[in-house]
Amino acid sequence: MLRLLAALAAIFALFSGSTATIAACRTAFDMGSSGIRAGSTASTATARVGIDYLDPLWAGRGLAETVAPTVAALRDLPREAGFPADCAALGGGFSAWRLAAAQDSVALVGHLARIRAESGVPVLVIPQDQEGRYGYFGARALLGERLQTSHIIDIGGGSLQIAGAEGGFGAMLGQKAWFKTLCGTLRERPPESCVLQPLSDDQLARARTLAAAQWPALPAVLPVGHMSLTAISRPVTRGVLPALNILQGRDERRIEGAALSAAIDRLAGLSLAETAAQTGKNFDDATFLLSTMLLLESAMRATGASEVQVAELDLTNLPGLLADDRAFAWTQRYACYLTRLATQGEAAYASDPATCR
Repeated sequence: MLRLLAALAAIFALFSGSTATIAACRTAFDMGSSGIRAGSTASTATARVGIDYLDPLWAGRGLAETVAPTVAALRDLPREAGFPADCAALGGGFSAWRLAAAQDSVALVGHLARIRAESGVPVLVIPQDQEGRYGYFGARALLGERLQTSHIIDIGGGSLQIAGAEGGFGAMLGQKAWFKTLCGTLRERPPESCVLQPLSDDQLARARTLAAAQWPALPAVLPVGHMSLTAISRPVTRGVLPALNILQGRDERRIEGAALSAAIDRLAGLSLAETAAQTGKNFDDATFLLSTMLLLESAMRATGASEVQVAELDLTNLPGLLADDRAFAWTQRYACYLTRLATQGEAAYASDPATCR
């Protein structure tokens, strides 16, 4: 409690007397598990820098070591992209930042207050369901009428979203996070020293059982059995799909559930070197291939989708962030937001900024 009170006192001291005004344009920062992308309503340009947020969290160190490079990125990226200096700025923190809030919300509040003080950019922790809406919003903007399915599935590094126009489902099931879970269960090793393959038949069955257990909340938020899916992220578009095409001697832009399951059965007992040779992958790419296939297979079974369409998109959360009036309203009540974040975690975003004193 003393630590919480000290953090909140620092917040109020930091923002007391501030007279922020709403600018004519907006700049947003998509802060994912492996880096930051910047975009603006005043420009078609984007800029990006890589920062690994997941590794220090998984190692139990929190985000303290990432604060300085984050501040530098928030200062430098708009200048590199040529954005106007007077745009209202906002950072959206996603999977890694949600994990940080769950681990120690008070420590995270202190980091965010420092980031705001040194860069001028307020950063919000965006809930998973809202990230799903951003994903569908962005996919619809990029694909237009070519998006023929009711939902998209976006497998990132730390999280996974299945989203449609009315919302969706999100979980800490990204490519790296799921690989970590499998390694801890089947190998009892951290991901940096884990070689998942080969798997015995029993281990493969355990992996599938573990995957099937990841979706208990799905039926409450999605119309299971009445969905169609488009996969939009690189673990599928540049990982699973081309590997399946090579294994089957085809050139398709869709993934059939039966073909995916057959490929898993074929690859599970192979070494990484053998997997790479059979699928055209290099050794590093092959590391995550089987685990991503298992995750996609499980998602298809959980949603009732017999196949998945695949669309190559350079999708970010920037369009959704830039259009998010609630998020930008919080930039005018940021001390109140941090106060709520310290006690409510990521749910602070969904509260009403107008109720702040």
